[in-house]
Amino acid sequence: MRTACFMVLMMLSGTIWVESCLAGAIDGNRYRVIVSSDIGGGDEDDIQSMVHYLVYSDLFDTEGLISSPPKQGRARDIFKVIDVYAKDYPKLTTYSTRYPKPEYLRSITKQGAIEPAGEKGYGKATEGSRWIIECARKDDKRPLYILVWGSITDVAQALHDEPSIKDKIRVHFIASWNQRQDENSFRYIDRHHSDLWLIHNDTTFRGWYMGGSNKGDLGNKSFVTTHINGHGALGDYFSPLKGGSIKMGDTPTVAWLLYGTPEDPTRESWGGQFVKKPGRPNWWTDNPAPEQNESGKPGARTVNKWRVDYLRHFQKRMDRCKKHKE
Repeated sequence: MRTACFMVLMMLSGTIWVESCLAGAIDGNRYRVIVSSDIGGGDEDDIQSMVHYLVYSDLFDTEGLISSPPKQGRARDIFKVIDVYAKDYPKLTTYSTRYPKPEYLRSITKQGAIEPAGEKGYGKATEGSRWIIECARKDDKRPLYILVWGSITDVAQALHDEPSIKDKIRVHFIASWNQRQDENSFRYIDRHHSDLWLIHNDTTFRGWYMGGSNKGDLGNKSFVTTHINGHGALGDYFSPLKGGSIKMGDTPTVAWLLYGTPEDPTRESWGGQFVKKPGRPNWWTDNPAPEQNESGKPGARTVNKWRVDYLRHFQKRMDRCKKHKE
């Protein structure tokens, strides 16, 4: 695995060590997580990302799975993936006893908004928005990371109903198509909560499936054929999606927590490296540097540079679904 640690040794009056290391969940840091997803809303890549999240779920304190379409997609679509996860759960627990029980995951699955917000950018509270508030209010000093894979409707509603949670949450929003499903909610956050801790990931995420090393079994289709198909119930559920090819466009929000420095989005991570938005204390956007552009997508190369590392790691995780630990 490529290391992101470096040491600089300087000989002046003595020896000075300067160390900078990426860490993250795979190095033992546990993060509180809510996933807000439009799973079942017409794009199968959310299912792929949920499968990926579940095989890594022993590393996180998952506090909520929210259905946030709008329109298509319901909590029942999250339940379907949990039902598949339940089939592989006995195998997964031979590797780690910290995998969440399927019944627990069902208990924290909530329905969010099913329609985009009106002109104000907020409307009525939902089960999802209320759950965000409840989790953010917990007596836990750690921040609550909200990974938004669908519309940002429920986050906006929660902020409107209880602005005091702002200091407790960190939002990583896969924007692009998702933002277009509810521009009003995003506009409300932009105008009224400009101090929110937020990564506005509009194009960086595309590096997960665009560019990088695609040789041999690392191609988008060859990886699925070789390392996902036939790997337990979750692998078989994943394999036919998106024409049997990797997309997983929301997965960089998880990868950013797996290997990186989440408290500082300007540093490298498997999920990308971002730049501070001018005039915003806690808002980061895609890196516009030409050398980080992949096929017209700013920032995408800050993800695909790690493709060998994160796919090989995912490969080992999927092997857990295939056989018991020896």
